[in-house]
Amino acid sequence: MFIEIDPKNDVYKNLIDLAFDVCNEFILVVRKNLDLNEYAKIVLEKLKGSLKEMKEESIWASGQLFGQTAFVYHYNTDNQARAIIKECSNSLHSWVQPNLPEDLSFIKNDKAWLINTAHEYESYIETEDEEEIDKIIKIKGLKVKLKYL
Repeated sequence: MFIEIDPKNDVYKNLIDLAFDVCNEFILVVRKNLDLNEYAKIVLEKLKGSLKEMKEESIWASGQLFGQTAFVYHYNTDNQARAIIKECSNSLHSWVQPNLPEDLSFIKNDKAWLINTAHEYESYIETEDEEEIDKIIKIKGLKVKLKYL
């Protein structure tokens, strides 16, 4: 399911709520070749209580670096993190360095569920669960295009 228009404001918050309900993990990426501004550092600090682990990786849900690595932060989808993710941004595609860590994406049982490449304005959801699809479609204002195989 391709997200055709950047979810903003209430659409963003409703999508984030669904992702937190469905998934057990989310990730944020910090590229080593780009600085973080103070606000982005504060966001990472606020999320520390939900941090599972930080790995240095070249591949993650929404991207791949060739010959380089980035810091990929893996977080639990707990209520504290939910509130922070909803309060620190009002747009899925705003997750771009230096203003925020990159590419907020969600993982369900070790499989990418909401994949977000924010700087390229590309986001999509991978699910075959009919109940999840129904809930996604019912998010008022969310513009998605179903992908049929």
